[in-house]
Amino acid sequence: MPHRRSTSAPLHQAFDELSFGRQNILNLRAQQPTASEATARCEAWLRERQVARAKEVLVITGRGNGSEGGVSLVREAVVRLLPSLRRRNVIAGYQEHTAGSFAIQLAPLTALVDAPRRRREPAPPPPDPRGLHGLDEESRRLLRTLATTALQTLGVHSPTPAMVADEMVRQFAALAASVPEGPDREALLQQAIVQALDESEA
Repeated sequence: MPHRRSTSAPLHQAFDELSFGRQNILNLRAQQPTASEATARCEAWLRERQVARAKEVLVITGRGNGSEGGVSLVREAVVRLLPSLRRRNVIAGYQEHTAGSFAIQLAPLTALVDAPRRRREPAPPPPDPRGLHGLDEESRRLLRTLATTALQTLGVHSPTPAMVADEMVRQFAALAASVPEGPDREALLQQAIVQALDESEA
């Protein structure tokens, strides 16, 4: 009797793509990175998906059946990464989807910007304010609008120029961490600022 090939894996993949969307699935198992590479790729990808306004994504790590000792180092690296990303408000939550994958809920960008204020993790040192002069005029205008909106949300309706400048730097520091390097980085930064403005005004 001929051996029949199992269709369970393609079937699970089809359901996952239907549930999450192909663009919202990161397959680390297929990429076979090292643990450190998996950590870097996963964080960068989750931040990119956060800027793209994805709500829920799937990260496939594999369960480690073919790994030494039957333990997936990639899965262990992602398990260590996710609580840190939740403290930093990149993600809102996560749970095991299968033995080799995680369903992850992304936090809105406004939560990312507010994370240092709520002291979930020590805030990174702000960049030199002079660094904002390297941005183009539209980026600075959007940052100023976002900073003013954020201060008004906190009840500061007549902020001083120094307060606005400090808030611009803080907003820039938070958002820039989510924007990948590349020739389109400033355009992506502007997209992130506009998204944060939309969320704050919703």
